[in-house]
Amino acid sequence: MIATPGRENFAERVRKGATGGRAGGALDALQSLFHRRVGDILLKVITGAIAGGALAAMLAILIFLLRDSWPSILYNGWHFVTTLTWNIGSLYSRTLSHHNGATAASGAAFGIVPFIVGTMLSSLIAVILAIPLAVALALLLVEYLPARIGDSLSFVVEMLAGVPSVVLGLWGIAVLIPWIGHDFGPFLSHWLGWIPFFKGPIGSGQGLLASGLILTVMITPIIAASTRDVLRQTPRETKDGALALGLTRWEVIRGVSLPWASSGIFGAVVLGLGRALGETMAVLMVSGSAANYLPQNIYSPIGTMAATIVSQLDSAMTDPTGMAVHALAEVALVLFLISVVVNVPARLLLSAAARRGGSEAQ
Repeated sequence: MIATPGRENFAERVRKGATGGRAGGALDALQSLFHRRVGDILLKVITGAIAGGALAAMLAILIFLLRDSWPSILYNGWHFVTTLTWNIGSLYSRTLSHHNGATAASGAAFGIVPFIVGTMLSSLIAVILAIPLAVALALLLVEYLPARIGDSLSFVVEMLAGVPSVVLGLWGIAVLIPWIGHDFGPFLSHWLGWIPFFKGPIGSGQGLLASGLILTVMITPIIAASTRDVLRQTPRETKDGALALGLTRWEVIRGVSLPWASSGIFGAVVLGLGRALGETMAVLMVSGSAANYLPQNIYSPIGTMAATIVSQLDSAMTDPTGMAVHALAEVALVLFLISVVVNVPARLLLSAAARRGGSEAQ
């Protein structure tokens, strides 16, 4: 080991202190070691508590939802996720309905199939439209624009991702819905009407298409910003080498940048999908808040699980049996489980891709 002036390793300091070469050297060294170990222990405890806190929060949410939805689970059984009818019953009738030890208002029926279908279809439309837009925007920012302009536009994209959903909902009511009802809807019906799902009637513009488009506006900046960050991590020497071999810029993007960033893009899409599944206010304002039937075409009014919880909560609070509130808690539980089912396999695929990429790099 090469000695450095003014610096001595721990063993040398202990030796000098033990032999009297430096008064108190061993004690200083032991104190330094103690402080370092205390710092390491505190860091491990704090980071472990934070990680454990996130898991504890998830478990607490799950336990809360299970507790509040349990009477609804007993009362509805599997009919909750297999039937179409949602009706909190006659709140002013003296007759009550009893089933499996749970009590509900007379005529109460809770089926959320239309809400599940509305949630999944609107999110699917949003993801299908957002992926090409977001990837193209990210490629524009990283590959084609000068760095200064790209950084400025990146800031604008990040700002768009933070626009409150109620603001986008107001924009949807004032601009998007009339445009769909008068222009875009008739255009789609004229050119794609041979496909039953795109055939009219169009209606006012509120419905599945408006919900999918407004979700597209909301998740495109999220996917684009994450994709931009991943594309910037593509090794510059690999891209320069491909260009030196005579590949065009598009061939480099297709053969180098996009394959390198594929797992990150997939993760960004999952992040956007999670936002779309749980979006409430914007969808509530443009969806039409329909219940008890499945959408017949892309223009049909729909209801989603998150929007239903908000729209039905006031009336549910007036249910003297409390079953309507328990049913909304079960809606939240189903939405929570859908989010987990969507995100956990996606994260596993990302981890597998990262391990495979690491082994190939070695």
